[in-house]
Amino acid sequence: MKLVDRGLVYDASAQPESRKIAFFTSLCPLTSGTWLCAFQCGSAKHAPQATIGICRSTNGARTWTFDGQEFPTNIGGVPGSLAGAELIEVQPGRLLLFTTWFDRRDPTRPLFNPVTEGILASKQLVAESTDEGQTWNDWRVISTGNLAGCAMTGPVVGWSDGTLLFAFESFKEFDDPRPANHASWVLPSRDFGRTYADPIPSGLDSEHRVYYWDQRLCPLPATGEFLAFYWTHDRERKCDLTVHWSRQSIQRPGEFSMQPTPIEGQIAAPVVDNVGRINLLVVDRRSPCTIALWRSPDDGRTWPERLVVYEHIERARLSQGHENIDYAQFWEDMGKWSFGHPALRRLDDRHLLCAFYAGTPDRMSIHWAVVAE
Repeated sequence: MKLVDRGLVYDASAQPESRKIAFFTSLCPLTSGTWLCAFQCGSAKHAPQATIGICRSTNGARTWTFDGQEFPTNIGGVPGSLAGAELIEVQPGRLLLFTTWFDRRDPTRPLFNPVTEGILASKQLVAESTDEGQTWNDWRVISTGNLAGCAMTGPVVGWSDGTLLFAFESFKEFDDPRPANHASWVLPSRDFGRTYADPIPSGLDSEHRVYYWDQRLCPLPATGEFLAFYWTHDRERKCDLTVHWSRQSIQRPGEFSMQPTPIEGQIAAPVVDNVGRINLLVVDRRSPCTIALWRSPDDGRTWPERLVVYEHIERARLSQGHENIDYAQFWEDMGKWSFGHPALRRLDDRHLLCAFYAGTPDRMSIHWAVVAE
């Protein structure tokens, strides 16, 4: 593996105060050859007025332009914020854009309640475009059943027969005094995202001690089969564990066996390359802070290759280390981190395209990097 090029998708230094913080990165290749990169942007991380931005490249991801589109943030007359944006081309020229909406009718409330450990009321939204994302129709709410405290967690994956999987996690809402039980889920569609079935659990500890956060899915050739990688946190031991993963199929709903890797880190974005190796772009917040690309040639049994794609100096004032983590304070730190949230896609048969956010606490940009396999 070799880092061959890098640059900026979105330069926050050139943006107004209302769009100076960009994070929650995603990548989407189109059949036409265009690339789209979507992200949350605002005056701060999870600002009450946060929205989403989309950048576009028509020259193989070498240069990018900001679309500057305005996305509605009021749902049913209630003001809200948009957290993240995941894109998928379900049919040539037909795109779906997914996001999580948070209720901001009281803009003084933070995303996370440190007393109850709940999050703001949310909805999962989808919009459709038939012109490669130049215009979008109105938001549509996707039902997650009776699950509460839900938020999208990563790429929507799909297969040629119209099967899609929307990845999200559930927790509890802001004022709920009951104990929090975390789980990861996939929401399947069999008709190119027009309708959705009931949620299927994809990451759950029956004792609710270990949390499988921020799942990232990677589709396998057989319809409905996928790999899922997790930022894995042990609440009882008050520490992050190594990255865990599982191989699953919606033909066997809810069946998963978590496998640990030796990789220290948090969010981990997977891609299987053209010879079947698993590539994993991982955020590691230990000093020196890095985003590194790991590779397994043997279906996740070993991970002998590692390439540092980006090294970061964290300037935010953090309160938590890597052991004896205070959970409420850990959430506060998440709102301060100034790099992370990687996305990974195959650029062509010999290269991988990486994207992530990085910067200083007052300006965070979206970066890209190309790695030769």
